[in-house]
Amino acid sequence: MIRLQKYLANAGVCSRRAAEVLIRSGRVSIDGKIVTELGSKVDPYTNEIRVDKIRILWKKSPIYILLNKPKGVLTTVHDPYGRTTVMDMLERIPGRVYPVGRLDKDSEGLLLFTNNGILTHRLLHPSHKVTKTYHATVRGRPSKAVLDLLKQGVEIEGKITLPCEMRVLETKRRSTVLEIVLKEGRKRQIRLMLNTVNHPVIRLIRIKMGTIGIGKLLPGKYRILTDSEVESLKRAVGLI
Repeated sequence: MIRLQKYLANAGVCSRRAAEVLIRSGRVSIDGKIVTELGSKVDPYTNEIRVDKIRILWKKSPIYILLNKPKGVLTTVHDPYGRTTVMDMLERIPGRVYPVGRLDKDSEGLLLFTNNGILTHRLLHPSHKVTKTYHATVRGRPSKAVLDLLKQGVEIEGKITLPCEMRVLETKRRSTVLEIVLKEGRKRQIRLMLNTVNHPVIRLIRIKMGTIGIGKLLPGKYRILTDSEVESLKRAVGLI
């Protein structure tokens, strides 16, 4: 038997000190029963531990990966038609990981992977508003009025988008490169937003999630996140 906070730290949920806060807050359960006592002990092999109703597995070494997803690759664990998926890009990973969210087939750039289920849940939940930064090449030259409208929010699929940041990076003869920072992650959001103002996306690259940037990582390559990068993600969603 081990202390509950050690169990949570071992599973990569958070530090022991942060685990104490989770327990006191009534967010941790043992075999379906909420516990708030820091002295609680568990058997790693027989008890079922959950945080915010998400099951936490024992001795699952936390893995955090950043991939520069190429265009044409599917963000899925398996494709029944044998098409290339993001999992084909990951080699020699010592454990099973899953993508944090998705990029559509025609989009490129930063995609995170982890086996930390609670971190994935937090990063994707809109309440935490973890920013995602994109470079979008669009057809034509959007006016200031159009950019202001997009910043304020436009209706897509019956719902107004949250306010976002947007600025012009480069103006070309027939296209414009925009930097867009979102605090939500609706399906194909940027493409739909730009379609509503008649400036369809030609190329879309995600360059950053929270404080984690893609840097000079080449398309199709991946790297392990540093400890400080993992800490910044956890801090952004209240796990530290």
